[in-house]
Amino acid sequence: MKNERIIKGTFSSCTGLRLDYRLWLPEGQPKAVIQLVHGMAEHIDRYDATARALAEHGFAVVGHTHLGHGTQAKIKGYFGEKDGWQHLIDDVHLLRQRTQQHHPGVPYILLGHSMGSFVVRCYLMQYAKGLAGAILSGTGFFPKPVALLGLGVAKLVCLFGGEKKPSKLINGIAFGSSNRLFKPARTDFDWLTRDEAIVDSYVADPYCGFIFTGGGYRDFFTGLNRLTKVQGVPEDLPVLLFSGEKDPVGSGDGVNKVAKQLRDAGVKQVDVKLYPDGRHEMFNELNREEVWQDVAAWVEKLV
Repeated sequence: MKNERIIKGTFSSCTGLRLDYRLWLPEGQPKAVIQLVHGMAEHIDRYDATARALAEHGFAVVGHTHLGHGTQAKIKGYFGEKDGWQHLIDDVHLLRQRTQQHHPGVPYILLGHSMGSFVVRCYLMQYAKGLAGAILSGTGFFPKPVALLGLGVAKLVCLFGGEKKPSKLINGIAFGSSNRLFKPARTDFDWLTRDEAIVDSYVADPYCGFIFTGGGYRDFFTGLNRLTKVQGVPEDLPVLLFSGEKDPVGSGDGVNKVAKQLRDAGVKQVDVKLYPDGRHEMFNELNREEVWQDVAAWVEKLV
């Protein structure tokens, strides 16, 4: 990026803890601000290449590392004793407010990946006013019985002392079949992307790939239960959903079901893009430059 400007800092979570954030600035005044909301068991620095590419298009890009993630997490995969999922949503809003103070009047877009897409979908039902658009990467659809079952198991794990301990049981139920389409698999994370170098980097990263605690999964399934009913999303909010056709989290079917949910709730512009042979992390896929270009082009139409 020419005249590279990347600001690294911290801000105060709604819990009072300090969270890392990153801000990538383009040359000149930004045409829009895109706030990245990362996924489960990763951190915001994994989006550096994506943020730089979007900044090349004239967008400012900002994002933070969630509670229970990154270098500042006392317990990986744990958000807190109560209201953990709401804390994630509120932290996104705090960073948005902080960023908008420095970029008043600039169109603002939220972009959530995987678990971050679930956070953004809940956010849209609470805080969407004033957004220019929302982008959902690698999202999925979970019917009420599945979400309730997951929440029930997680609550039982917590009840029996597993609230702050990694839950291999729930992790196996939730992600045990993720690699099924990609056998024989080199690693447990081949489902993320076809780019083996990125998979190896993920595996080697001490802040990636960890197992959520029972409490973390309790909060996660609390969020999924909220998403079984969509309400309060502004009808005039443009939404883009994209994923790889071989993404085990949503695949084409799950992404299209989420799109239908939004349309049924009255949202007028819901666009869907599925990439052949793509897996879960399209920003890290072999054709990521195409994905960056597509996202930039979509945002350009909004601003």
